Amino acid sequence: MSAPIEDPPLTNLRDRLAAIATLDAAALEAEDIAILGRKQGELTGRLKSLAALSIEEKRAQGAELNALKVQFEAAIGVRRVELADAARQREGAGVDLTMPGREAWRGTMHPVTVVIDEIVEIFGALGFSVALGPEVESEENNFGALNFAPDHPAMDMHDTLYLDPQGAVPAEGQRLLLRTHTSPVQVRVMREGPPPYRVVIPGTVYRNDAFDPSHAPAFAQIEGLAVDEGITFVDLKATLAHFAERFFGRGTTVRFRPSFFPFTEPSAEMDVACQLCAGQGCAACKGTGWMEILGCGMVHENVLRNCAVDPERWTGFAFGMGPQRIAMLRHGVPDIRHLYAGDMRFLQQFPSVGS
Repeated sequence: MSAPIEDPPLTNLRDRLAAIATLDAAALEAEDIAILGRKQGELTGRLKSLAALSIEEKRAQGAELNALKVQFEAAIGVRRVELADAARQREGAGVDLTMPGREAWRGTMHPVTVVIDEIVEIFGALGFSVALGPEVESEENNFGALNFAPDHPAMDMHDTLYLDPQGAVPAEGQRLLLRTHTSPVQVRVMREGPPPYRVVIPGTVYRNDAFDPSHAPAFAQIEGLAVDEGITFVDLKATLAHFAERFFGRGTTVRFRPSFFPFTEPSAEMDVACQLCAGQGCAACKGTGWMEILGCGMVHENVLRNCAVDPERWTGFAFGMGPQRIAMLRHGVPDIRHLYAGDMRFLQQFPSVGS
């Protein structure tokens, strides 16, 4: 009885299997497609042809073909790893392994964002919730409802950024503008429902200002509003003095100076003892020992009426501060433009910013 004749295609496949270890990357990919490709792969085609054979032939040939498929997949996978390792070695041949590694940058909170979050947290502990509003506002919300006179200088185009460069008045009589303060959100809060209100309002505001060491055309601001029965200026002073102690540290000295804002009466500026010279006087505080950080006052009765709040029953206070100025005061930053530059050499100086 003669020995069975070897199937030539299988012999050819075994030879090609042995050659896998010598192929380069391009030839390896071509061989992978030629042998195991779904549509025209030689081994794939032979496996598909088993369907036409008898059960005995399927068992005999199927086992051998499946074993070959597993061997091809393993050999191709091993060769790919070998080629990848060789490529990495070639790429690293000219690398000086004694050089220090590159610094890994880690993103984190900006100093001004840290200040905003801390302020919100302090007032949150006093029962103030956060309110937000749109950055595009109407003249009514930004000025009219807040008791600005129709000819107030702040409404001029050299101070306010109107969305129509010509300042044209639309049919409904209200020009749109980029809000100049976060106070319009106070109007929105009071018009949404009856008092009491206790909210802090962080957000970005816009002014037609030159970019210089102390001014920016777009900057962060935080407003506060509290309206309830029986609120007085004493409540305002106690609230803001508590904030200053929580933010700047126990024993921080504050003072209130008379001021004027259209939407509050009486109005005041609040100063804190200069954090750079401990109130002794320095260049940053212009020798006074004090740094202004916010404006405040009792909500003007006209503002309450404009928002359908009865001033005979309800009183309240409001305040507004610039987180950039407070961050500059806390960290001794002389130029506000440093806070916008995104220079990691500057930002890495602060514990809030990782390296």
